[in-house]
Amino acid sequence: MNLFLRSSRRSLHLLLIFCALIGPSLGLAHHSFAMFDSQNQIRVQGVVTQFDWTNPHVYIEVDVTQEDGSTKHWTIECANISILSRLGWKFNIMKAGDTITAVVAPLRNGQPGALLKQVMLADGSKWGNGAPAGPPSIDIETGEKLDVAQ
Repeated sequence: MNLFLRSSRRSLHLLLIFCALIGPSLGLAHHSFAMFDSQNQIRVQGVVTQFDWTNPHVYIEVDVTQEDGSTKHWTIECANISILSRLGWKFNIMKAGDTITAVVAPLRNGQPGALLKQVMLADGSKWGNGAPAGPPSIDIETGEKLDVAQ
């Protein structure tokens, strides 16, 4: 019996050491928002092609018609399901074929991808992306700069 207790304690100690070494690295696995240009937010309007209600991030795929009539496909990253659910979002808040307007922080590399700041659905309802993403700095309806972030 004494041998069993020593073996169990040793296993517990090894497990605790392992968790102490590995645990902090798990927090580093999440990316920062540095790849997005939050200082130069833009307004995009388009048709949803896909709405992915998944973790670790929800994604909105949108076809945006350009000034020259061509279409550019955008991938808009949102917060996770937990954050969005607390804000009132649901898995069926939007679907393919819906027209949306969004204020986004575009990718710094110029690719058609962005971090959502706010989205306005076809019914006029406006939805934020949670505190970590930050508020929009431009008006979702006009695209004009806001004096105070809302």
